[in-house]
Order: sequence, then structure tokens, then C-alpha cells
Amino acid sequence: MSTATPSRRQCLTWSAAALLAARPLDLLAQAATPTLDKLRSRGHLVVGLYNELPPFHVAGKGIEVELAEALAKALGLKLSLLPFNADENMNDDLRNLVWKGHYLGFGPADVLLHVPVDKPLMEANPRVKIFAPYYRERVMIARDLQRVPEMPTLAAFKGQMIAVPGQSLAGWLLIGADNGAYREQLVTRWDNGCEAAQSLLRGEAAAAAGHASELESVLGGNPRYAIEPLPVPRMREGWPVGCAVKAEATDLALALQTAVNDLSANGVLAAMFAKAKLTWRPA
Repeated sequence: MSTATPSRRQCLTWSAAALLAARPLDLLAQAATPTLDKLRSRGHLVVGLYNELPPFHVAGKGIEVELAEALAKALGLKLSLLPFNADENMNDDLRNLVWKGHYLGFGPADVLLHVPVDKPLMEANPRVKIFAPYYRERVMIARDLQRVPEMPTLAAFKGQMIAVPGQSLAGWLLIGADNGAYREQLVTRWDNGCEAAQSLLRGEAAAAAGHASELESVLGGNPRYAIEPLPVPRMREGWPVGCAVKAEATDLALALQTAVNDLSANGVLAAMFAKAKLTWRPA
């Protein structure tokens, strides 16, 4: 597995210790830019979504499609989706989808979803505002309870095959765990954790690792499988994902923050995630 160039998923490993609550929407201290007036004159909100990001967005469906619809409605606007393929790293995605636009001619969007709410990422991208975390993601491992009844440590999987996406945080963590003890047990041909979980369902492995959202969307509610945090240091707390807009779009950021707060408080966010068999974890 190559780690030479950090991918969007690698960016998710960065510490999220300083959430927006730690630098509380300093948006209020800035002069408002009438972005909302422009959007209301135009009549629609353009929301950037990652392609092939199950269960959040695949082929026009998923949790973040519903979230985008709810945000547009809260702002009194129609929704226009801008799906795109992730670039080499998160900084590129923020440039292409938030503050500049892609050299191929698409973008930027008015708001990008599924952005790590992360202090280093914020500091590296002063042209954007990253805020309104709406979900806490984690790296997890699912196991077949008939084959691995207990998991005090990863040693419980000795001799058992583990399905895991090859180019993923879960894959990198497992390949290096316990000095490479499980390297030969990893089946890494899967593109994402959903595919790894489906392999587990078919009995091709004793366990599957990936993001909690991926594993739960396939295995959630099935009593044969346990889904637990990957037992490695610093992975239990996970990371929050939220929204990003242009740095000067102060009024839009405040309106979206309010909308996310309302969706959280009235149970709509939890219902969106439950529909996909996910346990909603507030950020």
C-alpha cells in the first residue's frame, strides 16, 4: 500500500481536537458578505458531494443527499447537486469545490459536505470555513460471532482472514498492527468498507474492517455480527465531518450552522442515519 500522497481518507486521520467549538464561529466577528442574497436571487443551493462514498452518496442517493435537501429547504432554496470524484488530497478538493473551481470547468459549489472538521486542515486552508459537524466517524471492525466470539485484542483474529479496503485508513492500521502480525491475513481487494462487510456476510472472512458508517450500513441490526472500535491507540474517538464554504461567505455559514443545529435538535439527523442502519453519533 502506498502512502506517498495523502488521500481524502488519510486526511480523516488528522486530530480533530480543536473543533469549531474551540474557535467558535469567529464568523460573527467578520463583516457579513451577502452570499445568501445572491443565492436567493439565483434560487438554488449548489452542494458538493463525493461520488462513491457509501452510505453517504452513491448514484444520487444516500444520507448526504437527504442532508443536502434538508439544508436547501431550510434556506428556502432549491437544491442543485454537484457530485465529484475525490482528488489526491483534501486541500485539492477544497480548492476545486469550495473557493476556486476545477480547471475542467466545474465548481465551485456553495457548500461542500463530508469535510473533516479538523484544526490542521482549517489552518492549511484559510480561504475556506470548515464548520457545522454533523456526524462522528470512526474506524471499526466487524466480526462473525460464531467464528470469533470475543475480541479482547486483535490477537483474537490469529489465523482468520480479515476483509479490508486496500487504500484505506483501516487497511493501513491493520497492516502495521502488532508489528505486521496480521499482514498475511488481510484480504485487501475491496474498494470500500461496504464491500468488505459484504465479503464477511458471504463467509469469505471472519472479520471486516472499515469506517463505522460502511460496516453498519451493511451489517447493522444483524445479531450474528459485532461491530466495535478497532483496538488500536487513538482510534476510539474518531473524527467529525461537517461543511465547508468560502471564507467570506459569513452569512451562508451562519445559516447552514443554524440549519444543522435544528436538524440535530429535532431528531431529523438521527432519522436520516437510522434509515441507513447507522447509529448517529453527534460530533
